[in-house]
Amino acid sequence: MTQASKPATTRTMPVDMISPTRWIERGWEDLRANPLPGMLHGLALALFGWLLLWLARDRFWLLAGAFSGFLIVAPVLATGLYHISRERAAGRKAGLRDVFALWKSFDGRLVRFGVLLGLAGTGWVMASAGLITLWSPTPILKPVDFFRHVVLVKEVGLFEVWLVLGSLLAAPVFASSVVAIPMLIDKSVPVSMAVTASWRAVADYPGPLVWWAVLITMLVGLGMVTALVGLVVVIPLIAHASWHAYCDLTATPSPVSAH
Repeated sequence: MTQASKPATTRTMPVDMISPTRWIERGWEDLRANPLPGMLHGLALALFGWLLLWLARDRFWLLAGAFSGFLIVAPVLATGLYHISRERAAGRKAGLRDVFALWKSFDGRLVRFGVLLGLAGTGWVMASAGLITLWSPTPILKPVDFFRHVVLVKEVGLFEVWLVLGSLLAAPVFASSVVAIPMLIDKSVPVSMAVTASWRAVADYPGPLVWWAVLITMLVGLGMVTALVGLVVVIPLIAHASWHAYCDLTATPSPVSAH
């Protein structure tokens, strides 16, 4: 892993409701300045998404949870892009070689955090599959079945419960990782301290971070409705923007755009 930074702090810096859009703007600048690593990350995740679509093409009851569970784990897979944003902010160039070096370091903290996210994703896949299988009036085999018998039914029921259950899982995962994952890249701190810093940021600025979560959801949704093609850009954009969110939400100096 790269050199350890200064001791971590859980102190948060002021943010407002406009901050999430600024994070997106800064993330876009990072992506434009160094597009290859980000686009390759996005392409890899999109390809994995297409693989999921193919494997579960006749079992959409499983796919709905599997794909959203995969997105829970995706932030850990984008750690190399946080590193690229950090290096650019410091006026240094970083590329695929630096990303591979970060991955080869096999940081045990990131592995542990990734395992925790993986368990959360697996739990959601199982809960989602069980809910849809047991409660749906007809078998859900294809996307059209999901929309017809789960999403578009007039009665309040399965789809609403599915959304609530997913939100109950996604909320603590988001609160635990929004600051934690970039902090584990940036500083030599234990996972517990990084997660504490993440929850502290959410507690201090619930409004902006709820808006940030909504923006992420909207961007991912946009990537999905384009047959996953949009994820090639959306995934690295969110990853780079997440680094700037971390910088604003902690005592880390905010990066200055390099032109």
